[in-house]
Parts: sequence; C-alpha cells; structure tokens
Amino acid sequence: MPLPAEHIPPGTAAWRHSEAERWLAAAPARWAHPLWTLPALIASLVWDIAEAPVAPCTSAAPCGTDWLGLGTAVVLLLTLYWVWRQPRLALAGLAATLTGFAVEGGYASALGEPSTLAFLMAAAFTTAGLVHRLAAAGRQRARALEAAGPVAQPLPAAARTFRRGRLSLVLAGLLLGVAGFGCWQVHQVVDAYEERAAEAAHLSGRVTALEQDDDIDIVEVEADGRTHRFETASPEDFPVGSRVDVVVDGDWAALVAEPYDAVGWELLAVAGSVAGLAFLANGVDGRRRSQRLRREPLPVLHVLVREDHDDGRTWVFAADDPEGLRPILHFHSLYAFEQEEDDEDGGAAPVVELDKITEVLKGEDPPPPLREAVLYGAPYAGAEVAFVAFDDEDDVEVSVQCSVTAVKPAGSGLMGRGQRPCDEIAAGMTPSAGPRTWTAHGSSRAVGLGLLLVQGGGIWAALEDGPSWHWLWLAVSLPWLVTAVATALTWRITADRDGLWVTGAWRVRRVPWNVITSVHHSADGIRVGRAEDSSVELSPTGWAWLEHRLGREPHAVRTAEELRVLLLHPELRPLEEAPVGRQGVPVGPPLAALSALWGVAVLLLL
Repeated sequence: MPLPAEHIPPGTAAWRHSEAERWLAAAPARWAHPLWTLPALIASLVWDIAEAPVAPCTSAAPCGTDWLGLGTAVVLLLTLYWVWRQPRLALAGLAATLTGFAVEGGYASALGEPSTLAFLMAAAFTTAGLVHRLAAAGRQRARALEAAGPVAQPLPAAARTFRRGRLSLVLAGLLLGVAGFGCWQVHQVVDAYEERAAEAAHLSGRVTALEQDDDIDIVEVEADGRTHRFETASPEDFPVGSRVDVVVDGDWAALVAEPYDAVGWELLAVAGSVAGLAFLANGVDGRRRSQRLRREPLPVLHVLVREDHDDGRTWVFAADDPEGLRPILHFHSLYAFEQEEDDEDGGAAPVVELDKITEVLKGEDPPPPLREAVLYGAPYAGAEVAFVAFDDEDDVEVSVQCSVTAVKPAGSGLMGRGQRPCDEIAAGMTPSAGPRTWTAHGSSRAVGLGLLLVQGGGIWAALEDGPSWHWLWLAVSLPWLVTAVATALTWRITADRDGLWVTGAWRVRRVPWNVITSVHHSADGIRVGRAEDSSVELSPTGWAWLEHRLGREPHAVRTAEELRVLLLHPELRPLEEAPVGRQGVPVGPPLAALSALWGVAVLLLL
C-alpha cells in the first residue's frame, strides 16, 4: 500500500536493508537480555534471604513493624521489575540496594557466605547487562541518525496532540492511595496496642506448652496464676520452660516480644507501593518521552510497516524489503487524531473494532498488508516513535500512529517471521508422494512435562488431607490439565492427498482440504479453520515466545506456515493417502487412567 507523495516530507531518506543491518548489529547482545540476568538475580536474592539469620523476638527487641525492612523490600521488588522495563531506574535501585548492603557490613562477610557471594556476582552481572543495554541504545540512535541524514521534520499535527502516560498515572494514584491506606492501618494497629499496653499490667510468665491448631502455632504462658494462649509466628523463640514478658488488661493479653499482628496490612502497603511506583515511573517516563518527541523537529525515515496478525504489534521493515522478509524493529501503537477529528469520528471506531474482533475470533481476518510509511524519530531500543501510513482497514485515509510501548529490535526468528509470504515458504518445499507429518518436539514437550509435574503435584496436594473442598478444585482442573499435557506431549498433524489428520488429546480428526479455510498459529496453539463449522485447534503446542527470545524458529509456527502453503498450493500436497500408522494415536485416555492410578496410590500412601 504505497503512501501518497504529499505525505512523504522532501528529502526523507529511505532506510535500506544495509543500513538496517548495521542498526541491528548495534542491538544489545543476547547475554544482556533480562531473560538471562533477571532469573540469576532473583535466584541469588531468594537464596541469600533464605540463608540470612533471623533475629529472635525478645522483650528487649520485640518483632514489631520494620519500616526500614519494608522500604528495602519495595526497592528490591521495583528493581527486579525495572531490570526488565527501565534500565536507568534499575541501576539506581541496584545502587541503593548495594549501598545499604555495604552499610550493614555485608561485603566483609561475602567471602564467608556462598549465598551472599552469589548475590553480589548476580548483581554485578545484572549491572553489566544494564550498562551494555544503555550503551547499545546510544549506538543504535547514532546509526539511525546517520541513516536519516540531515533532514528533520516536526511531528504531524495529530501526533503532537497525542498524550502518553495518563492511564499509568491514574492507576499509580489509586494504588499509592491503597498503599497509604495500608500504612495508616498499620499505624492504627500499633497505636491501639501501645494505648492498651500503657494501661495494662506488665507480668513475667513461663512458657508451659507449644502446640498447633489448624496449622497455627500456639504458645501457652502461665503468668500470675492464669494461663494465656498466644498465636506466634516464631515458636522457636519461645522454648518450653523459658521466661517471657506479657501485658494483661482483663481478658486482653499480648506477648511483649510479639506485640501485634499487622502482617496483612504491611503486605498491602508493600504491594500497593510497588505497583503504584511502577505505574508512576511508567507514566512519567512515557510522558517525558512523548514530550521529547514533540519538542523539536525529528529525523525521518522512509520504511515499510505491517501489523502482526496475532497481537497487533507494529513491525518495521526496510524500504527495499517489499516482501517484508526481514523485520527491523517492533512496538505497539495507537492511532493519533487531531482533536476535531477525534470528536467527529469518535463513534465509528468502536464499530470497526468490534467487527475486527469478531473476525479474529472466527479466524476469518486476512493477514494485514505491508504499508509504505514515514517513521518520525530516531529509533533505538527503548525509544518512542511515530509513523504516517495508510490505515490498514482501507486505502483511502492516511493515519498517524504513535508508539505506546518502547521500540525493540527484531532478533533472528522473531514474530515477524509469522508474516512471511507463502511463495517464499513454498520455494523451500518440494512435492512428495508420501504423507507429511508434523509432531510435538523440544519446546512443546517441555511444556507438557512441566504441566505433568503440576498435575501430579496438584493431585497429591488435593488428596493428602482427605475429603475436602480441594477435591472440587481437582475435579474442575484435572480434565483441562490432562488435555493440555496430552496435547503438548504428543500433538500430531499429518497431511496426505485428501486432507489433514489432526491428533489431539482425545481423538484423531479428519479435515478434508476442500473444507479448510485457514491455518493460523496464535499464542500457543495451531488453529485449522473449517467452512461452516467450528475450527480444529491444538493447544498448547509449545512456548513460541521463549523460542523467539532464544533466537530459534518456533516449530509450531513453522508447522502452521507449511500447512498454509499446502492449502494454497495444491501441487505441493502429498500424492498418497496416509496409512493408519501415520495418522496418530491420542494419549488422553491412557493419561487419564494413569492420573486415576496416581490418585489411588496417593490415597493408599497417606
């Protein structure tokens, strides 16, 4: 879909494949991706916290509300999130964490504690990854400016009225309000205890027993001839026979070492603070980047764009890549309207979107077209951009769209591969006399094994306490789990002369070529659309997202591509009919029997 010449600013440079390759070569290395750095940091942090000694609760040092500890938890959780989304803020969070660690003398004991040493090494690895990502973004920006040349243009009028960050800021206000309410409730609990304790009698008692009541630890204390029972989170701090201090006011009593329980409100305050500050940072960052985009004339690049068929992501291609074979970058975007146009046409958009959603759900929507576009702004990892192109719904109206997520470079085998033309895929396929078969492998079987472990553990957890409401949960979830496990481990599609044999968890379905309308890969499944009938779907078929991130071509995506080629190119279909042995065997029934046997074994063992 070519863009009219009047919408291409004079002197706009075409972003060609050779320049795009240089830009991609400057992208952050794979080792610096948060997918690698973040798990290392989380694992070492959990290990270090688990190994850290816990100070006992005593009358001299009671276990009350540790505001410094709660603040540290907020910073740590935010830092983990920012490692993924906000590298600069993540560096600040790591710096604050490591500074606090140094103040407490943590570095001196690091060599003697493997968990502490592992955390410091993971923090260094994460810091190196963050610095590398920021440096790579700077190199990409410089190469984008080189490709754009000296020409700079102001944003189109519609893009100048586009605002980013409003929703994030509203959510931030609500969540921080929740956090403030949690803090207020904690203070209410503390004040209530202190007022009551000031008027109560302070007694010394002896621990006479420790017991459990519905998994709640109870400590019994005899003081002044009476026996008092207290719930405790640390029974090991109160051995039988030890002396403890209590405060008593009539029927009310409390341990001085564990004066009150405000954990629920403390967790609410931490959760609200983390979520609220995360949204606040996103909103402020989005608004700041949007303002920077509008502040001055921007470099412009002549490119091609296309929306992803599954998730609406915008993919950008080089101007000399008319087939859209090699994506450069991607982001999510929204339409920008001048205020007057927004008011006039605001009622039509929901109808268009509803029709589009209906087509997507039915599997009838055609692949979005490749469109000529002008990209405003120097793209780099984390940047904000805007572009002008024809609306992909028609070829009448030119639209302006602004990014609402940060720009990300396209790696090898990323989602843009899902839009490759059938002719290119067909060129790599040769006719065969025998049937063609695609079946679960690597990623799909890993998903299946993981779900199988969840299934086995869920059966054990639901049955270990005897008859309870957990059995209802098991009855509801087990059929889905068995279906998902069986599909992920052994899904199979066989193409022969007359159609497809689709093997799912419970049966093998025959789908003739003359009734197939489409073949799509969406999220974690393969869908075969049928005329005047419901679709045949296999799910899950692997974790395509992870395979993309690892630089591999997802097997299920490739399967859907080749099936689509056979649908559109009858001359490539097999010449023979598939024998019974090639049609597949569903494993749902035997897996269900094995699950039942496992349940019986659990009941017998317990």
